[in-house]
Amino acid sequence: MRLKYFVFVVMVSFCGMNAQDKTAALKLVGEGVAFHDKGEYENAIKKYDEALTVDVDNLTALSEKAYSLSSLHQYEEAIALCKIALKKHPKEKGLQFIYVTYGNALDHLKKTDQAFAMYDKGIKKFPDYYQLPFNKGIAYSGLRKYDEAITCFQQAIAINPYHLGSLNGIARLEMIQGNKIPSILGFCSYFIQDPQSSRAAENLKNLIDVLDGNVKKTGDKAISISLDSKMFDKAVKKGKPEANDFSTTELTLTLAVALDYDEKYQNDTDVVKFIRKFETMCASLNESKIDNHGFYWETWVPYFLELHKNNFSETLGYLVFATTETEDVTNWFNTHEVQINQFYDWSKNYEWPKK
Repeated sequence: MRLKYFVFVVMVSFCGMNAQDKTAALKLVGEGVAFHDKGEYENAIKKYDEALTVDVDNLTALSEKAYSLSSLHQYEEAIALCKIALKKHPKEKGLQFIYVTYGNALDHLKKTDQAFAMYDKGIKKFPDYYQLPFNKGIAYSGLRKYDEAITCFQQAIAINPYHLGSLNGIARLEMIQGNKIPSILGFCSYFIQDPQSSRAAENLKNLIDVLDGNVKKTGDKAISISLDSKMFDKAVKKGKPEANDFSTTELTLTLAVALDYDEKYQNDTDVVKFIRKFETMCASLNESKIDNHGFYWETWVPYFLELHKNNFSETLGYLVFATTETEDVTNWFNTHEVQINQFYDWSKNYEWPKK
């Protein structure tokens, strides 16, 4: 009886020590993350090493240490840790972060084929983790393979429609590609999530360039309208429009932009002009939605049409111009808190299409 009791006590003590070790390790990891967030990567790594001393091969510690090493551009060391994590924890959920760090490290080492293979392994194992297609898109963007990058960002948004990085990526790359309406929808989606950061201020300049780019003032009472022939490259072929064809809406929007120079609208604020053009765009999208298809038609167009239908176009306009902090914008925000809250409640509860 004594021997059995002794074995039982030892087993209970061991289990208790193991639980305590994991708790202590996670506490140390938390301290390391705090250092990492302040940019003190070396101090962060020291904390992760302490955690790994307390709980050998702790997945969270391995993952965070690999991330800090990568932040220090120590990519080979980061990859070595990722390999350990994959070997020691082949079936744990936390590996989704490892695949991102592993792929990114390979990408920084210019081992792009291996990086894409690592992202794909991660995506296959964790299909609902949006950071994997997003980081794959970043890698494609670095290679200037913009179509492939956009596809990856679309995959990320299909998982998480509010992901800032993917919204920003699509808006900017579609701008580079000269696809105005997808770019405008992307920037507007971005401003809803981030209306006031320095990146938002930069994106406002980009949006204005995209929105007004087809119309130029050439004299006191003269303007010029230029339409790129590429706008009609996706015209109907064999009786069916190509995916994401917005040529009709772009033409309609261009004519609405030209009205900015009409005496009737010249004294309108920038926000009021934007709202008018946005509403014109929505009217065109609504008329064209039946005959069109593609990611943007199926994902963003229904959202913005519903936004317009619920009378939130004004709210969107002021969110878009929030970084300007002009008197009209500041006054509007000070007097429309209820309207802003109603808008975000609606957006939060909006039912996006199934991935």
